Amino acid sequence: MLAHPIAPVFDKDSKVLILGSFPSVKSREEGFFYGHPQNRFWKVTSQVFGEELPVTIDEKKAFLIRNHIAVWDVIGSCEIEGSSDSSIRNVTVNDLSVILDTADIRAIFLNGKKAEQYYKKYIFPALKRDAVCLPSTSPANAAWSLDKLTDAWKVIKDTAK
Repeated sequence: MLAHPIAPVFDKDSKVLILGSFPSVKSREEGFFYGHPQNRFWKVTSQVFGEELPVTIDEKKAFLIRNHIAVWDVIGSCEIEGSSDSSIRNVTVNDLSVILDTADIRAIFLNGKKAEQYYKKYIFPALKRDAVCLPSTSPANAAWSLDKLTDAWKVIKDTAK
């Protein structure tokens, strides 16, 4: 059983909550969200907000806070083989009230279908709050080009401001 090793990033001014499924091996090693060099999360979100690509963990945290974005994952602990979402078993979810009781979150967005699947199964029944599924920024989602992803993700900008 693996516990989620990364604390959520948010503050009282966060307006948007972006949830992934569970950190990849690379993210767990780096100690921060979307740490795999091929994951396009940071490229997409920095393009959406017209900012330079954040590189260090401190730059990434500052980018999120500056743009009123909270980031965490649906899953708090699970059994997983490597980074394979399809291998996830024995899920416990994160308690989103940590963020929702602090920030005025206007919208919840899910980074990919696996995050959506777990959100609908475990979180929605208790929270009764809809979330919008965006196409995954994972390198496994090769069908989506960077430009196409960026266009789809632009919806977060209006909500965050």
